[in-house]
Amino acid sequence: MFADLHLHTNFSDGTYTPEELAAHGQRVGLAAMALTDHDTVEGCARMAVACAQAGIEFIPAAELTAEMDGHELHLLGYYLDTDDARLLAELARFQEVRQNRIREMVARLNAIGIPLEAATVFAIANCRSPGRPHVGRALVQDGVCQTMDEAFQRFLKKGRPAWVPKFKMSAPTAIELIHSAGGLAVMAHPGLNRTDEFIPGLVEAGLDGIE
Repeated sequence: MFADLHLHTNFSDGTYTPEELAAHGQRVGLAAMALTDHDTVEGCARMAVACAQAGIEFIPAAELTAEMDGHELHLLGYYLDTDDARLLAELARFQEVRQNRIREMVARLNAIGIPLEAATVFAIANCRSPGRPHVGRALVQDGVCQTMDEAFQRFLKKGRPAWVPKFKMSAPTAIELIHSAGGLAVMAHPGLNRTDEFIPGLVEAGLDGIE
């Protein structure tokens, strides 16, 4: 039996709809899937229905951006109560910050002579949790860049002209938020973050697992 517990849809920076994602999971024989869109649980209801129809166990989840001692890390919250009022309020705040970040990125691009409009990015994103990939797609669509990789290398990576820092809550606060919504807190892709030294502190704060 196989499971994929870190998946995104077009409710954040993925490209599949929940239904398309569940269908793909069925094709490759997954027994369980978790939807971990960035800072949102909007797609979970549709994903739950699609997985049920495909005979796949579904785990409602989300991926939160956090920080510890000034270092960014991502926390996956599994088995979340997607109707939890506090969780939804915090996610709404994250989403507003994400949208403002897009506007600031576009403003920085405009300042260096690239006439991209925020409305174009939001139309491509078509979700409440837009991110840098959507800006990259807009740059490719407008012909400014040939590929997403070029967009990130020239404009969107840290230190490039349009890079804007993300909002982050403290890791202990994020873990507590996940727990308060009935979930399990798991450190995402530690190989990418290279922050193993923080694992003992995260465990002390209540971390339930490591991806």
